[in-house]
Amino acid sequence: MESRHLRYAVALAEHQHFGRAAAALGIAQPPLSQQIAALEREVGARLFDRTARGVFPTAAGEAFLARARRALAEMSAAVSDAGRAARGETGQLRLGFIGSALLELLPSVLGTFIRDRPEVRLGLQEMSTRRSTAALLAGELDLAIGRGAPRGAGAEDLVSVTVGRDHLVAVVGAAHPFAGQPKVSLEQLKGQHLIVAPAEEEPAVAVWLAGLLGEGADVPARAGGVTEAWDAHTIIGLASCGVGVGLGPACLRVAARPDVRVCEVSPRVELPELVMSFRAHDRSPVLAAFLDITRDRCPGVAERLERRLGAR
Repeated sequence: MESRHLRYAVALAEHQHFGRAAAALGIAQPPLSQQIAALEREVGARLFDRTARGVFPTAAGEAFLARARRALAEMSAAVSDAGRAARGETGQLRLGFIGSALLELLPSVLGTFIRDRPEVRLGLQEMSTRRSTAALLAGELDLAIGRGAPRGAGAEDLVSVTVGRDHLVAVVGAAHPFAGQPKVSLEQLKGQHLIVAPAEEEPAVAVWLAGLLGEGADVPARAGGVTEAWDAHTIIGLASCGVGVGLGPACLRVAARPDVRVCEVSPRVELPELVMSFRAHDRSPVLAAFLDITRDRCPGVAERLERRLGAR
C-alpha cells in the first residue's frame, strides 16, 4: 500500500464516480478501477459499493477513509514541517549575551529574527563572556555574544566574528565633580573609585583595564578602589548613587538616567570588540537563519563571516 492508494480512495469517495475521480486525479479511469480493486484485495474487505447511482463507501470503506484522510494530512504536515525546519523557521536557538549587547546590537537583529520566525523557541540568558564561552563549548548554548574573542581551551573550535565596536565612556552621578565636564582624562580616572566588570567574568576587559591604568598594574591599587558590576544598568545605578565612576561602552548612553552624566574619555579609548561566537561544526538551520539576519543588519559582518568560515 502506498500513499497514492490512499489518495485514490479519498478521491473516489469525494466524487462518487470512477470517471470524475480519475479526471480529478489526472489519470485514466481503468488504472483507477484496477488500483481500487487491488487495494480492496490487500485490505481484505470491499471498500466501495458500485451502484447505478454511483460509487459509495461501505462500512469498511468509511473506517478505512477516516484513517486514510488522517494519514494523508500527517504526510502533508510532515513534508511541510521538514521544509520549515530546513529553512530555520522552527526549532530552537539558545543565546547567551552580555547586557550591553541589548543596547545596540540585539534590538535590531533579535527583533527581526523574532518577527520573521515566531515559532522558533528562544532560550535567552544574560551572561558574562566567560560563562557564555564555557556554555557554548559545553553545548549548552548555540550562540554567544561577549566582549573580546573567546579564550582558553576549546576556543579554537569556535567561529568568532566581530559584530560591534565601541569606545570607553565614564558615567558619574549628577553631584560628582566630573558631572560638569564633557571629557575626563585617563590621569583623572586613575585616582577614582571605579565601577567595572569583574575580571574573572570579563577577562578581555580586565586585561584592557590593566593596560589602561598602567601595564601590569594592580587595578584596585592604581584606582581609588574598585566595585565590580557587569550589568550596564547596575553600573549606571551605582554611579547615580555616588559609589564612584562607572566605566563602560558608549552605548550606555542609551540607558542613561536623568541623574547621571556621561563623559567622554580623552584620549579616546577603544574597547575590546563585541564578538559573536558559535561552534564551527554547528549546522543548525536556525543558527544559519540568525547569522543571515546578522549579516544583513551589521555592516561588515558578511565579509568577516565568509573569511572565518572559508578559512576552515
